[in-house]
Amino acid sequence: MVPRSWDEPHRAATPLELFFDLCFVVAVAQAGRELAHDLAAGHVQVALVGYLFAFFAIWWAWMNFTWFASAYDCDDVPYRITTLVQITGVLILAAGVPRMFADQDLALAVTGYVVMRLAMVTQWLRAARSEEGPARTVALRYAAGITLVQIGWVLVLQLPADVRPYVIPLGVLAELAVPLLAELRTRTSWHPHHIAERYGLFTLIVLGETVAAATVAVQSAVDEHEALGRLVPIAVGGLLLCFAAWWIYFARSVHEHLRANRQAFVWGYGHYLVLGSAAAIGAGLEVAVESAVHQAHISETAATAAVTVPSALYLLTVWLLHSRHNKSGPAQAVLPAAAAAVLACTALGTPGVLAAGLVAAAAVAAGVALAAREG
Repeated sequence: MVPRSWDEPHRAATPLELFFDLCFVVAVAQAGRELAHDLAAGHVQVALVGYLFAFFAIWWAWMNFTWFASAYDCDDVPYRITTLVQITGVLILAAGVPRMFADQDLALAVTGYVVMRLAMVTQWLRAARSEEGPARTVALRYAAGITLVQIGWVLVLQLPADVRPYVIPLGVLAELAVPLLAELRTRTSWHPHHIAERYGLFTLIVLGETVAAATVAVQSAVDEHEALGRLVPIAVGGLLLCFAAWWIYFARSVHEHLRANRQAFVWGYGHYLVLGSAAAIGAGLEVAVESAVHQAHISETAATAAVTVPSALYLLTVWLLHSRHNKSGPAQAVLPAAAAAVLACTALGTPGVLAAGLVAAAAVAAGVALAAREG
């Protein structure tokens, strides 16, 4: 398993990587569905804690494979089989998400997660066999660090349920620390353009799942209730938010910013908020639809917040990670101002979803106009 070149021309996502993303979005959809269900039922704390943990497990396993594949993708039979094992792991995790939300039963979800991560260990061991010197040390550090943390997750399952909430954050921090320690002195040969493309493709798939979730929610409501007058503004606002989310993220390529681990780690880790909030918008739209047809057990303001809060978070984090590196002057302030305005739409109740969509669309229009003027 020979590392690929940092500046390899025409480096693009492979069919296996795209298949990997599509399978992972199954777990994202499951987490979003459970988030919407618990939010609509008024179980806000359970919904948020469960979603944050479930999405971390999905995102972290996806991210680790993505950066490894950018550096070492050899596409031989062992590599493909190991990747398919990781896909099997995420499907096990997805099957365990409902139990995790409903009963705080982590067994199946953690089992799927450990399957994914141990498969990643075998990839790093293969890389270590082909490397020498500092690069070999990096690969062995990854393998050892991932293994130790997985032992920790298995031990978490043995703890009493009331103790786990205090231990799980430590496990998350340990996971986050592994790449930082492994690449402390020597970086892997990940490809900037390939990484930017991989993140962009996964963002596209997550946004597509958000649109699909909202569509199903509206269709279900229409089938059972004559509530088009209340549902159409939500549908329009949701579509505008999704369209704006796509436009803002892909306004300009960010690969030129990813020149070293210092920038790349902040950018890569920060996508937990970008992707998590993008998926949560779809869940929020489901909650808003249920509220509009009087099936949710929360207030209209809370249902609107389920849409506006993740939308505002998405706008702000995309600005922090992407837009601020390419903009100056008035254009620099468009997305932070739009995030604040979207959040303020919460106070409008049900009409706030449409208002948030209009604000997001106006932010895109303002950004395009200012870019044209500066150009």
